[in-house]
Amino acid sequence: MNKKFWEQKNVLITGHIGFLGSWLTNTLLELGANVVGVDIVKSRKGSVLIAKSKNFKGIKADVANLKSLAKIISTNKPQIIFHLAAEAIVSRANNNPIRTFKSNIEGTWNILEIARKTKSIQAIVMASSDKAYGAHKVLPYKEDAALKGDHPYDVSKSCADLLAYTYFHTYGVPVCVTRCGNIYGPGDYNFSRIVPDAIRCALTDKKLLIRSNGKFTRDYVFVDDIANGYMLLAEKLAHLELGGQAFNFSDENPMTVLKLVDKIYKIAGKKPNYIIQNKVKYEIKHQYLDSNKARKVLGWKVKHTLEEGLQQAIDWYSRLLRK
Repeated sequence: MNKKFWEQKNVLITGHIGFLGSWLTNTLLELGANVVGVDIVKSRKGSVLIAKSKNFKGIKADVANLKSLAKIISTNKPQIIFHLAAEAIVSRANNNPIRTFKSNIEGTWNILEIARKTKSIQAIVMASSDKAYGAHKVLPYKEDAALKGDHPYDVSKSCADLLAYTYFHTYGVPVCVTRCGNIYGPGDYNFSRIVPDAIRCALTDKKLLIRSNGKFTRDYVFVDDIANGYMLLAEKLAHLELGGQAFNFSDENPMTVLKLVDKIYKIAGKKPNYIIQNKVKYEIKHQYLDSNKARKVLGWKVKHTLEEGLQQAIDWYSRLLRK
């Protein structure tokens, strides 16, 4: 990363209190950026967000509210926008598709429509998902694979991707899209995800319930590596003319859920203790990404092995559970 690029840069982060958003906010403040965070909640219990800097301002707002969002952007004049705000939990998306579409699709077109009329915005990095691709037989997924989600969350991300594409190609809005493997690390309080749930169960000697058959394949990426990828993309978007493009970020080390769980228990020094429920619905069985483009174009690479990242996560959850 180029520290000089971020010094006194005006940055807006939607979803700044969330898992990735809080990491990104903290890192940018350390680099000297002026950060305005927008989130649907004012705070979350136990967030790793530090945000005690004079260069930070947090605002409670819904990205699906165009008028409110336009006022925030007009007042704070961001040069860089990281759009992370979304309904990110697949089960909640399935239970409430309308809320998901409003947040993930309408929230995205609101950001892009405001940016279309705001000349000071130099770059928008928008969080999509590996699930935007839907299910493909050819693995790993590359950025030119078709976007064909089947279920509410997946489709919302497919749509958001296409909105970014059209706003660049029609109006020249400087936007790029990220599609990431499964992000894990300190600060993830969503225990419906396999990594935090497995760590919690290992540390508390509770039985882990694996919803799938344990053979689903995914790639897992440490949160700090993903935050670095977002910042690299924002830095290089204009210089390398990357508008309208998508970038995969993955450690390219796919594994089954069972292999991951066994690794977590081993690092935690515990004997595996789980039940295979095999009752999951609407999940893609095998999905992992090719990050060759990010490596070649951006010079991005993961700095944390899976073992190193899991050890950091286990140490953090261990401190959390002792409180």
